[in-house]
Amino acid sequence: MSSEDTRNPPERPARRGFLKAGSAAVAAGATLGAGLAAPGSARAAMEANRHAAHADPMLAVEPFYAEHQGGIVTPQQSHTYVAAFDLATTSRGDVINLLRQWTESAARMTQGNPAASLQGSGDDHPAADSGDVLDVGPAGLTVTFGFGPGLFTSEGKDRYGLASKRPAALVDLPRFNGEQLVAEKTGGDLYVQACANDAQVAFHAVRQLARQGYGILRMRWGQAGSLTGAKGQTPRNLMGFKDGTNNPPTTDPKLMNQFVWATAADAPWMQGGTYTVVRRIRITLEHWDQMELGFQEQVFGRRKYSGAPIGKDKEFDAVDLDAQDKDGNPQIPDNSHVRLSNRASNNGAQILRRSYSYNDSANFYIERWPPWRQETEYDAGLIFIAHQSDPRTGFIPINEKLSKFDMMNQFTTHIGSAVFACPPGAKPGSYIGAELFSA
Repeated sequence: MSSEDTRNPPERPARRGFLKAGSAAVAAGATLGAGLAAPGSARAAMEANRHAAHADPMLAVEPFYAEHQGGIVTPQQSHTYVAAFDLATTSRGDVINLLRQWTESAARMTQGNPAASLQGSGDDHPAADSGDVLDVGPAGLTVTFGFGPGLFTSEGKDRYGLASKRPAALVDLPRFNGEQLVAEKTGGDLYVQACANDAQVAFHAVRQLARQGYGILRMRWGQAGSLTGAKGQTPRNLMGFKDGTNNPPTTDPKLMNQFVWATAADAPWMQGGTYTVVRRIRITLEHWDQMELGFQEQVFGRRKYSGAPIGKDKEFDAVDLDAQDKDGNPQIPDNSHVRLSNRASNNGAQILRRSYSYNDSANFYIERWPPWRQETEYDAGLIFIAHQSDPRTGFIPINEKLSKFDMMNQFTTHIGSAVFACPPGAKPGSYIGAELFSA
């Protein structure tokens, strides 16, 4: 699921959504010690890190403490591990202490350090860190946290005195046509998204945070994902199409304020945060691979090899929804993914998609479209991740249209779903979501 616009490409091609993929572009930042150095040496250290990151993505460093959380507008890393947890404690203090510990550990890990200091760790206690990525490097790691509806009320109970602070935009997602949600892959009270240029680094981050919450929370679901593509080119998704052409450019503050960052007056603690929708979308690749090339292009509304909109020559040519063929029919079909997701078809709505492909081997599957096969198929598809200022004007209306009319529905099934309020970035000395828990 994605949305399209008709703008010209930005200087650095922004990334669009369905079956999102992208190259492992990384940004460099200062190490923990750089902030203590003299201004000149700090700048030199940052510049050295920047050059090192270009040479080796394992050395890339992303700042943790910032106005916004990392992993939202950060140039997309090559791997992710996303997870949701249910809280098992009734103590508000437990939740606050956990978030404090998570904040400190995430800040350390994004700098390439263990989740906690290894000094003083006796052999008669569990190790402070699992140790599986020691000396590997920060790998551009970002850790993003989110709060699900269950943090505010659960089974009708206000467990932590937060019910009155639930933002109106943190809605329970409606049921969409054709979805077949699995409870074990849906929902969650707390969300953790780790992205890095190395799969183990991303998984390690979530693993350390999960073990710190032992007895306070339990994992609801977890999912690994990856993307790949030639450097400097728009990557291709599992369906073989270029994907990542038409996101709103993250380098444009005006558009980010309009479409991504939350500003609602009813939840001042969310100012500078975002609302994140996560969907697990399975794709029947066996069925897709038997389709004629021309039909596949009609489904997408784009040429498979060039990435150009149908009727155009180049990938970044503007989508022309009014163009007709020689018989007077729309060149881009009425039920194509491009047309239905285009911002011109959705009252100008846009969302920032930052998705990853997944491949979980194979298992038994029943197709819900002809030829109605029942067989062992690839369990592969998309971890769809979309950030927006308000799901009620972003994901929900766009997906409502796509779920009913998109030709792509013949090949995709939404089997997991969740929505989270991701607060703004943490301040040094504080913790993620501190404004929510303040009196």
